[in-house]
Parts: sequence; structure tokens; C-alpha cells
Amino acid sequence: MHSSTETSTQSAAPLPYAGVRVVEFTHMVMGPSCGLMLADLGAEVIKVEPVGHGRNGDATRKLLGSGAGFFPLFNRNKKSLTLDLQTPEGKEAALKLIATADLVTENFKPGTMKKLGLDYDSLKEQFPRLIYVSHKGFLPGPYEHRTALDEVVQMMGGLAYMTGRPGDPLRAGTSVNDIMGGMFGAMGAMAALAQREKTGKGQEVQSALFENNVFLIAQHMMQFAVTGKPAAPMPARISAWAIYDVFEVKDGEQIFLAVVSDGAWREFCNAFELQELQGDPRLASNNDRVQARSWLMPLLREKMATYSAAHIAKVFEGKGLPFAPIVRPHDLLDDPHLNATGALSPITLPDGRDSKTVLLPLTLDGKHLEVRLSPPKLGEHSLEILSALGYSLQEAQALAQGQTT
Repeated sequence: MHSSTETSTQSAAPLPYAGVRVVEFTHMVMGPSCGLMLADLGAEVIKVEPVGHGRNGDATRKLLGSGAGFFPLFNRNKKSLTLDLQTPEGKEAALKLIATADLVTENFKPGTMKKLGLDYDSLKEQFPRLIYVSHKGFLPGPYEHRTALDEVVQMMGGLAYMTGRPGDPLRAGTSVNDIMGGMFGAMGAMAALAQREKTGKGQEVQSALFENNVFLIAQHMMQFAVTGKPAAPMPARISAWAIYDVFEVKDGEQIFLAVVSDGAWREFCNAFELQELQGDPRLASNNDRVQARSWLMPLLREKMATYSAAHIAKVFEGKGLPFAPIVRPHDLLDDPHLNATGALSPITLPDGRDSKTVLLPLTLDGKHLEVRLSPPKLGEHSLEILSALGYSLQEAQALAQGQTT
């Protein structure tokens, strides 16, 4: 493993993957997500960004709209090195860097890395201990030539069908396959590192958007296998629980409420003075209440509309009943739980502004994995990395600018 001096600021003990060097040739979300997880866990992740030939770094640095959060979220705890891989000098520098690495990750279209001579087959003989993680649209097979995006595989993998109303397929509201595909790439990298400890040999790890989506939707595939009936889209499903819905309440506010057991039904009825419903034999069990939804839910909606969302939340929390306000993503930056537990961390954006970012949803020994490096400025670590590879200052500057010497 590459020797690294980086250790956790949380304690004297190093992070789990301290000493592991990762070189990533990635862009967008899937590949960077894999690197993010390894970086947060302590790996030194060097992000190789393109320069020259009209390119100036990872294109997600400049995305607008729904892509504006990609770069700052998925590239913290990484170093940025700029190279023109289409020049012999840039490729040579990349190979020198790979010689120091434990892992290489990439998520470009099939054939891109092969054209550069940086695919696994081109590297494995020279670097037998190298672990190479490829993130693609599809695993090898009949579809592998297709260009995939998260939305594409959501449509062809059943997720959009299950999310939307009947006849109205709808993608999920975030990059679920890109992020989870990156997570499986990281999981494969971890498994390969563990196996290398036993065998001394590296290997290729592959993760793919389509197969990831199919794994997400597999519960509904198995639902059909068990019941023989196709799964209905979630908005049209027959719920397993009678009260499991969004309610519009006083002043037009919305709140999600769940009453999923007979004991919870009794608590709910007592709390909101619904004793006449509690005593109705047609509503004795959860299954009875599911069958009665057509007339029960309008009654409950009318009753709950007289209360404020805050009052309902207070009652449900006091009774231990599941509930949720309907929250917009940006509201979570001020969420009291996330701020109190350290799940949000200060970060400096590449343009110099301060913000908060979301840490990995796990703790080790009771601590979140911290931000050690804010998302890097383009080429911020080029001279440091290239100098360590033996290049002179003049050579390093030329390489980082995509110039030939």
C-alpha cells in the first residue's frame, strides 16, 4: 500500500483505508461516488482531471441546475491533478502515478480507457497487484454497447414504473443508481483489497447502473415470484397498512402519518377522539382497515384537517407513532437532528464560499467520517503530486497545463 501521512483528525488511530492510494479517472456522479466513499474512509484519492484539447477539468465543476451540487458533494477529501492523457507525456505521467497506486477507478464510456491504454487489460501485467474498478452503464452482455444514464436505467429497469402513477413513469428524485452504483464499486474495491491480502494479486471490479437498478427493484420481482401478481406502481399499490399516507391538514400543510398495528390504532383513536371508529367491528384489525380504506380514509382526512401539522407531530412523537413532515432538500441544512449529531460538516466550496455538506450516513466508534479536504480547486495538487513522482518544477508545470515539453 502507498504510504500516507494522512490520519484522522478525530483520534490518533488512522482511518480504515489510510495508506491506500486511489487514482480516479472519473466524472459526473457514479465514479466520483466510489472515490468519495473510499476517501472519507481514509484513502488518498487523486482525481485526474483533463486539460488541453479544449478541456478544462471535470465538466461537473461547471454544471448548472440539478447538477450544480455534483462536484462539491462527490469530490471532497480528494486531490486534483490535471493531465492531458492524449499526449505521450500525460499518459507517461499517469502510468508513473498508477505505479504508486493500490486502486484505479474509472467511469467513462466503454472503450475510452482502452484507447488511452489505461484499461485493466493494458495495465494488469505491468501492475499485478493493481485493483481496477470500472463503473459502467451495463455489465458485459447484450446491452453493454448502449449509452446509459440514471434516468435511462430507471425507465428500463422498472423503477420509474414503480415510482410514477399508472401510465406515468417517473424517475426517482435523486441519482439513486449513480450513487448506489458507486457504493457497490467501493464495496467491490474493499473486497478486492481484502482478497489481495490473501493472494497478493489485484483484479478488476465492475459495477453498473442497470444491474444496480435491477437490484433496487428486485423486491418487486420477488413479489411477483411469490404471489404470481405483477406489482402495482407505488401510488396505486394496495398498501399493507391502512393508514400510511400524506394528509393535508390545517392551513394547507402536509404531513405523512403511519398507523401500522392494532395497538397503534388504539393509541391513534384515543389521541384524536375517534372512539367511535375504534369500537367499529369493521375496523377491528389492520387487514379489516385496509379493506375499509375507501370509506375510512375520507373520514380520517376530514378529521385530521382540523389539526395543525405541529400538533399532530407532537402527539405522534409522544405516542411513538411514525410521522414525517414533508421537507424540501434545502430545509435539511437547518435540520436540528442533523446539526446536533454532526451529520453535516462545514466545507469550503471551490469558489471559496463556506457551506455545509452531508457526511456518509454511518459512524465508526460513534464518530462521523470528517471532511479532511474540501473539494479541490482544479489542479490544486498537481505540482505536489508530480514533484513526488520525480518531475522537476518546470516539467510538472508543463504537464499540469497540458503542454508538451
